[in-house]
Amino acid sequence: MTAAAPTDADLIAAHSAGDPHAFNELVRRHRDRMWAVALRTVRDPEEAADALQDAFISAFRAASNFRAESQVTTWLHRIVVNACLDRVRRRQARPTVPLPDTSHHEPAVPRDSMSERETRMVIKEALDQLPEEQRAPIVLIDVEGYSVAETAQLLGIAQGTVKSRCARGRAKLAKLLGHLRNPSNEGDVPTHESKHGEGR
Repeated sequence: MTAAAPTDADLIAAHSAGDPHAFNELVRRHRDRMWAVALRTVRDPEEAADALQDAFISAFRAASNFRAESQVTTWLHRIVVNACLDRVRRRQARPTVPLPDTSHHEPAVPRDSMSERETRMVIKEALDQLPEEQRAPIVLIDVEGYSVAETAQLLGIAQGTVKSRCARGRAKLAKLLGHLRNPSNEGDVPTHESKHGEGR
């Protein structure tokens, strides 16, 4: 008779009790989902891979402190997000060298595709300029689709704090990205007016 598969909480308990295989099984179950979280948060495959490795090392060491007040996936998600934010902080502390503009040497890339890529880069750079306390809830809510309540739980802060940090961060993004609002209809709606309505 085949025994029922252990739950995530069972695996955490077994790992804490010294089972050498339990944590590997936990990683196997959740690696893909946590990789997606890391990639969406830092938007760079190498950074995401390093952040995920850092996160699993942290989870391995902290498993004995896990309290079953939340799901294991929520606990892991919080560790991954924090590991990503640590890497963002370290990256912001280092000066970056912009990549050379190679658009003139890539005639095969469609213009709109190049434009879309450049837009994504501009948005990423704008997000990188936000303080991490504002960037994290914005990424979780606006990029990953989490609710305010779920984001508050993941970050360990109050829902009101999530809302106020998102409002401040979005106001900064509106200023940083104002030039992207109507790139093809210049003159239809003045940029400063469209910025004005989204301040909060």
